[in-house]
Formats: sequence, C-alpha cells, structure tokens
Amino acid sequence: MLALPFLTEAPAMLTDPSFYLAAIPAVLIVGISKGGFGGGLALVAVPMLALVIAPTQAAAIMLPILCLMDLVAMWGFRGRFDRNNLKILLPAAALGITLGALSFHQLSEDHLKLLIGGVTLSFCLNTFWQALNKQLPEAKPASPGRGSFWGLLAGFTSFSVHAGGPPLNFYLLPQRLEKSLFAGTTVLFFAAINYMKLIPYGMLGLLQPGNITTSLVLMPLAAFGVWLGIKLHSRVDETLFYRFCYGFLFLTGCKLCWEAGNALF
Repeated sequence: MLALPFLTEAPAMLTDPSFYLAAIPAVLIVGISKGGFGGGLALVAVPMLALVIAPTQAAAIMLPILCLMDLVAMWGFRGRFDRNNLKILLPAAALGITLGALSFHQLSEDHLKLLIGGVTLSFCLNTFWQALNKQLPEAKPASPGRGSFWGLLAGFTSFSVHAGGPPLNFYLLPQRLEKSLFAGTTVLFFAAINYMKLIPYGMLGLLQPGNITTSLVLMPLAAFGVWLGIKLHSRVDETLFYRFCYGFLFLTGCKLCWEAGNALF
C-alpha cells in the first residue's frame, strides 16, 4: 500500500465536537445539493471540513458519504439525464481522476488548501458575475471539445477535493438544460466518478477504519439531506439558500487561500 504524505498513522474515528460543528451543516448542505436543490454546492464539504481537519482526511471521510448520496439521488432523478453530455464528459473525467491519483503525492496540505480555496472562489465569483449579467447569451449545444476539457478538469478537482462541480457547471450551465434534466445529468455524472474514485482512494490508503467509521456516523444525515433536497427541488425558491451558501463559501475560500498563501509564499 502506498504511504500517505499527510496521514502517517491510521486515524481514529473523529470525536472532537468542533469537527461535528463543521461536518453536520456541511453534510446537510451537500445532501440537499445532491438532491437537486442548490446547484453545485456539493463542493462545500471539503472546504468546511478543511477548517478543522487535514484536507486529505476530509476528502477521505466524505467519499463514502457522497457514494451513498449518489445512490439516493439517482433514485430520485431516475431516467432524467442527458446521455449525449455524459458520453462526452465521463471518459475525460476518468482521465482527470487518473491524473489526480498520479499527482497525489506531489501536493502538500497547503497546496490542497490553495486548490480548494481557488476552486471555491472561482465558482463563487462566476456565480456572482452571472447574477450581475442579467442579459444571458444564447444557449450553447453540447460540445466534445469543451466537454472533454471541463470533464477532465472536473475529474481532477473531484479526485483531489470533491470539487468537480465548478468545472461541470461551467460546461453545462450555458446549455440551459431543463432544471430536472440538468440535476439528473449532474447526479449521474458524479455518481459515476465517485465510484471510480473508490479504487485509487483505497490504493492510497485513504479509506482507513477511522475515516470509514466517521463516514458511517454521518451517513443517516447524508441520506436525509438528499431526500430533503429532492423534496425542495420542486417546492421551494432557491434564492435565499443560494445567497447564504455562496456567501459562506466565499468567506471559506478566502480563509483557506489566506492560510495557504501565508504558508507557501
């Protein structure tokens, strides 16, 4: 088994109350997002958990939780997805996951914090810009060239920090798919790549008993969050939820970039 750069011994199950103060809202928000309410906010988990534990351990704890969420979400959006987009995106994402696994040992904890913070801020700023720019351009069709580029990037960032949402959104949002079709395509895409990631995560020693036990403790909350998101998807206006989560994400991204910048530069 490969040696980990940050985890020198098998971690025990996390019992620190400060961890759960971050983990409980993070898992709920991700679950609601996976249920189709809240867009690409599934990337909130690792930035929030990285405030209290190492980013590598945060990613390891979240992966089994995300896999469970994906199963629940796929049932909720069964039959609603864009096959053409998935044919373009998934092979490229598989390559991105491979590149993420091969470069895993080259990234320090501070590099990961900078990556998390940078992806988070880029996603928030892109969203704020779209909100300001009220005149939308014409809808773009699916494109093998653009889809392969953003799919590869989504696979890479998803492997490292479960933050594949921004690249995927940069590709899918300009197509202006119907809301449920967009949500179902996103759900199926991330279900496929999250289960792909189990193999390299296992080979890298990230799926250790302490991390798995912590994941199991949080799983009931994860399933509830997805169920809630599916219910809210068609019943509640998303505006306030978006504003709160994007505002919190922006502050979290700033904090992580600040910490990483001070350490690296």
